[in-house]
Amino acid sequence: MNSRQRLAIALDHKEPDHVPCDLGGTVLSGISHDLYGRLRAHLGLAAIEVRIADVVQQIAVVDDDVRDLFHVDVRDVAPRSSASFNIGIQDDMPGYTYFYDEWGIGWKMPKVGGFYYDMFHHPLKGDISTGDIDRYRWPDPADPARFHGLRERARHAAEVEGQGVVIGGLCAGIMEMVAWLRGFEDYYLDFAGNTKLLEHFLDKLVELKMAYWERALAEGGEYISAIVEADDMAGQNGMLISPRAYREIVKPRHKKLFDFIKARTRAKIFFHSCGAVRKVIPDLIEAGIDILNPVQVSAAGMDSAELKREYGADLTFWGGAVDPQNVLGSGSVQDVKDDARRRIDDLAPGGGFVFAPVHNIQSNVPPENVVAMWETLREHGTYNQ
Repeated sequence: MNSRQRLAIALDHKEPDHVPCDLGGTVLSGISHDLYGRLRAHLGLAAIEVRIADVVQQIAVVDDDVRDLFHVDVRDVAPRSSASFNIGIQDDMPGYTYFYDEWGIGWKMPKVGGFYYDMFHHPLKGDISTGDIDRYRWPDPADPARFHGLRERARHAAEVEGQGVVIGGLCAGIMEMVAWLRGFEDYYLDFAGNTKLLEHFLDKLVELKMAYWERALAEGGEYISAIVEADDMAGQNGMLISPRAYREIVKPRHKKLFDFIKARTRAKIFFHSCGAVRKVIPDLIEAGIDILNPVQVSAAGMDSAELKREYGADLTFWGGAVDPQNVLGSGSVQDVKDDARRRIDDLAPGGGFVFAPVHNIQSNVPPENVVAMWETLREHGTYNQ
């Protein structure tokens, strides 16, 4: 059984030979570039110049030698998204490097001690109208440069390497992009009292995303196992907007987008939302998601055993491997192994589980703890065939 077959069986809620796993198969299941260099040294692998998969998050491209050691089953063949498309990093801001992305959003990172790029400019902030949204200089979602080589990468990963194939989206989610373009204060005020503007904005982003997916899926749709969409809707203890606001304003637009995608591919829809999203999981299922990521097991209401029991028939859980807030960075190797074993026991039975980090592994995690995650999977992730 190759990786592509293993992933397909798990996504169909059946048990393959062992639990499939992911490291770096998406920009939501990767590893900090700083830690990645130390991990390679810990594994006794050659020192290399670490490549960056996502500029904003500063995560590494996971090379084939690491993928082989960890038996990774998923290959990212994403087009050039806003995370890396047409970015020109400048260094003439005192104390920072910075850039403006293709949406006009400004990002900066400290030159000393910086881990990520943070937003500092929101181009549609303040008192704007629906006309301002219509007249804004939007990126071209179907720019041919985004898709150069996509079909061959997808074909090679699927047919030659036998990998599960994942493809990322144009940008962050429709809610997130409103927040980033408007600024968070205006974004939340729009939910509270300017819903006409908010809905117009969300509709524009759905339109752009559909144009992107039309082209991306025409290029390589038959090879793709999962397509990635996202919208961070929750924090540590609950939703960032009310469940009613999600159902009334956002859910119909998510459903429109997901229906559009599903009409063009048999791939599963991988949906990322950090935090305590349990109250809207039934809504996400109704909207059309097949896979929930990152499964933030330390957030309120996100107990892995309960999630599997309640939603395991409808959802694949992609992530959830080890609690990142209380164990992975600060626990011992044995703590990591114990927690990873617990998550495998909770989420693996019956399929519908892809072992992966709860979001990108951060710089503070000891390399030996990263290794302990995958050692535990190899020891305890085998199904009884």
